[in-house]
Amino acid sequence: MSLCRVCVTFWPLTEAWFVVASVMELDKMDENDWKYHGEGNKSLVVSHVQHSRVLRLLKYPAEDSENPPQTAEQAFRQIQNIVDFSSNVMSSLLGEKFIHSGEVVKLPLEFVRQLSIKIQHQRPAWRCDKVMDIYSGCALCLPNLTSPGLYQPTHTPPLCIEIKPKCGFLPSPKHVSKDIKTKVCRFCMHQHYKVANGKWKRRSLYCPLDLFSGNRQRMHFAIRHLIEEPQNNFKIFKGGQCIYSSKEGSEESMDLNALLHHLRPYFLYGNNRINSHMTSKSVLNDFIQVLGNALLSGGGDGRVLMDRQGEGRSFCEASLFNMERIRHGSQGLPTDSVLFRILQTQMLDTLDIEGLYPLYRRIEQHLQDFPKERTRLQIDGPYNEAFLEKLQKCSMEDDGSVEYAVAKVHQYRVAMTAKDCSIMVALVPSGEEADDDEGQRRLREFKPPAFSYSVSILDLDPKPFDSIPRQLRLDQKIVSCYLRTGGALPKGSLPPLSGIIAAAEREDCTLLFHPM
Repeated sequence: MSLCRVCVTFWPLTEAWFVVASVMELDKMDENDWKYHGEGNKSLVVSHVQHSRVLRLLKYPAEDSENPPQTAEQAFRQIQNIVDFSSNVMSSLLGEKFIHSGEVVKLPLEFVRQLSIKIQHQRPAWRCDKVMDIYSGCALCLPNLTSPGLYQPTHTPPLCIEIKPKCGFLPSPKHVSKDIKTKVCRFCMHQHYKVANGKWKRRSLYCPLDLFSGNRQRMHFAIRHLIEEPQNNFKIFKGGQCIYSSKEGSEESMDLNALLHHLRPYFLYGNNRINSHMTSKSVLNDFIQVLGNALLSGGGDGRVLMDRQGEGRSFCEASLFNMERIRHGSQGLPTDSVLFRILQTQMLDTLDIEGLYPLYRRIEQHLQDFPKERTRLQIDGPYNEAFLEKLQKCSMEDDGSVEYAVAKVHQYRVAMTAKDCSIMVALVPSGEEADDDEGQRRLREFKPPAFSYSVSILDLDPKPFDSIPRQLRLDQKIVSCYLRTGGALPKGSLPPLSGIIAAAEREDCTLLFHPM
């Protein structure tokens, strides 16, 4: 695909691209070969210092540090469920080419304990209410998607961009009690709730419906706001090191100047290669264009599915994008793109949490009367072909059966995983290899920058059946907060950084490329 000044080429990703668990010598594990990589609410990740792989280990509350809440066998089954759900369910729905399920490994306990001690000081203080599992020895081995293991040798390391896009559509009015939910998307309402509760100091102006629209102007607008206020929805890695991300609860502005220094070498061409200068606006536009191209391309010739405008579910009233600005281009996503596959899976949630909850209660009552039915109904797995078939063959009409309720709950849980997944786009600069022909070298100086890229989907854990009541309560709190404030931010919150990019673009004199 070639658009304007930036050329991108699809680069199929396979497990052969990585050094994976099959070559890991478990009896020779050394904690000094691993470093802290990051963590979420339920697990902690370490990465190998040389090979492109990570280990994901479970976490549990610090008060349980002396008495682990589950046995080694239960921990193994929990991680195996994650692998099975990813490989047997999500891979079928999202596309096998995007998924890397990994494998469960059993690690030496002494290695795990020493690793826990080594990385403890590197963990964020606000994450230390939970501790790493040092008793089971179980972990999930995965490719390190922030650090491509094999790529064409170039002068600049790969860029990897992680996006957590969130839910890309509005619910049907048929099942919601508050009309505002059909006008303002969950992400935008949730922003107000998070700011009001102090999780973030300022609201992000990103709206998922703009990103999922397929319209390049709206997508550019969405990515721009992800850059301005990343929160935990946007990160950039260079050569495996995170160079751009937000810290939760921080009042510090993002250092866009530093990011531009990192990005500029990737987009210099023509005379710009000679004088090592390119305007900040051009750098950002080229970067956003490359990222947008990768999100819209699936490596094939997928047809474009038109948007859901007829249903009124593709535009959020809280988005600052002015629909009148759309000058050209269709609305819709290519059917082989990562965004299309994620959105289609998200839309398995046809009832919203409000419409789903009565079905959850139907199942709960049935299990109280017949507790052994939990296994037959696959409430906790196994996540196999039978589980996938249950949700794919769900009837359109509610016949009052527990089987119908289970199928809809399974659909909802899968949709929630898709709403909370992350996309990793790996960009590898191409065309920098040595050339013996001086004429060819000179010609290349004036070609637009070219990238090979790959797209992956991660964070595909199954959502627990028993979390549905908590999700309903959270939904009610978010909607109530938004209605109570009328969409206004609370006093004391910081204003959105809507001018941070414009300010950087005005300061081109300070943004010259510095050799790295």
